[in-house]
Formats: sequence, C-alpha cells, structure tokens
Amino acid sequence: MARKKSRSMKLEMQNAAKTLLANIRFASVDNPIASLVVTSSIPDEGKSTVAINLAEAIATSGKSVLLVECDFRNRTLAGMLKVRAQGGIYAVLSEEMSLEQAVASTTVPNMYLLDVEPHIPNPADVLSSKRFRRMVDALEERYDYVIYDTPPVGTFVDAAILSTLADGTVLVVRENFTKRDAILEAHDQLRKAGANVIGVVMNYCETTANEYYYAYYTQNGELDHTSAASEPGMFVSTDVRRVGGKHGTPPNRARRG
Repeated sequence: MARKKSRSMKLEMQNAAKTLLANIRFASVDNPIASLVVTSSIPDEGKSTVAINLAEAIATSGKSVLLVECDFRNRTLAGMLKVRAQGGIYAVLSEEMSLEQAVASTTVPNMYLLDVEPHIPNPADVLSSKRFRRMVDALEERYDYVIYDTPPVGTFVDAAILSTLADGTVLVVRENFTKRDAILEAHDQLRKAGANVIGVVMNYCETTANEYYYAYYTQNGELDHTSAASEPGMFVSTDVRRVGGKHGTPPNRARRG
C-alpha cells in the first residue's frame, strides 16, 4: 500500500510540474520564457524540489534543460539528483574548465546540471560579474531552457541579482508556513531589482486524497477550487497579494485540522 501511495504521489507531482510548465509558457506567448529563476521568500519552502520537477517536465517534453545551482551557501541539487560533476561555475568562470566539461548529465534524458563549488567567497560579486553574464548568454545559446535555483530572497540578495539576467522569476510559497508579510517583502524586493516576476507557486498543498501538489491559481489570482480538488496544478498569479492570508493560506480556503 505504501509503495502504491508513493507511486501515486510521484504521478501527482509530475502532472503538477507539467501544468506549471504549461502556465509558464502561456505567461508570455509573444516573448517566450527560456530562462527562469526559482526562488522563495524564506528557507524550507521547497524551491529546489519545484525546480527539479519543472526541469524534468521540460526534459520529458523533448526540450533540453539545464539546472544551475546558484545557492552558493547551501548546495542541494547535486545531492537530490545524485549527480557528481567534475567542476562547477567557479571553474568555468576562472577558465579552468570549459562549460562542456563542467556540465553533468542526469538520469533524465535532455536534463543537465551545472553545479557550483563549495565555499565560494562573495557570491553576490560573482553573480554580478561580467564573466557570469557572459556565461549566462552562453548557456541560453546551448539549451532550450535554463533554470536557476537561488537562495531565498529574504535571506540573500543573490536571487534579486540573478532575476535581472533571466527571462522570468517564479516565487515559491509553502502553504501554511510562510507569513504573508515575508511574501510581500520578497516580491517587492524582486520587482525593485527589475525582475519579471511571472507568478507564484503554492507548494506543499494537499489534494482531497492528501497528496502533494502545486496549487493552481486563475489569471485574476483567485484559487480555482475545482481544479485544486480534481487535478494538480499551479499558477502564475500576477497579484502576489492575493496569495496568502496572515500565514500564507490562500484566501477563502478553509484550514485543515
């Protein structure tokens, strides 16, 4: 029974990621989003998991996708993917290694990882450098999609810097975990930096069967209860202020006991 439930949960997550990808594509039809920053307001909201699931959805659709580890202080992607790279971002920027040598394949076809070495000093300076910008341009030429997993906005400035280099930014919010003020502050910080915040992913939600999924929001920021009850989904809400109440709970949604 436990194994069956685990398979069901994995399928729910995969379907949710596909819906997330579809909404990202529809978010900017005239100017397609090919590079994306995934961040959150505070730690432990599941942004790295969202980034990986989204990358898998892209890869299984037949497009190439590169995950870039940009959380210099708390690297997680390589461990989650069980990938060991020969080098990382710093080796590429210092010309000790080419991009081809540094990028590692994953177990998913079309999906790759560019890791970062541990203990890199002054991450914000590295991300702001001309060499990093040139590397970003090179990555976008090589892959159909590039996803940057960054530290929380409320903790470090890294995500705000990177958001100015990517086509779009998604803010991950954990249900019943993140305070509304923290979400608003993170959103405002990104917008002040000039980020194209295409929306919010409500993470760690539950379906009627108590399965994990990404909450779906309609274009006006309202929660679609029908979609939320029947299939996993996500939104790209342009109004972050509609996302949560005092502690991040969607408006008009009953708390679960």
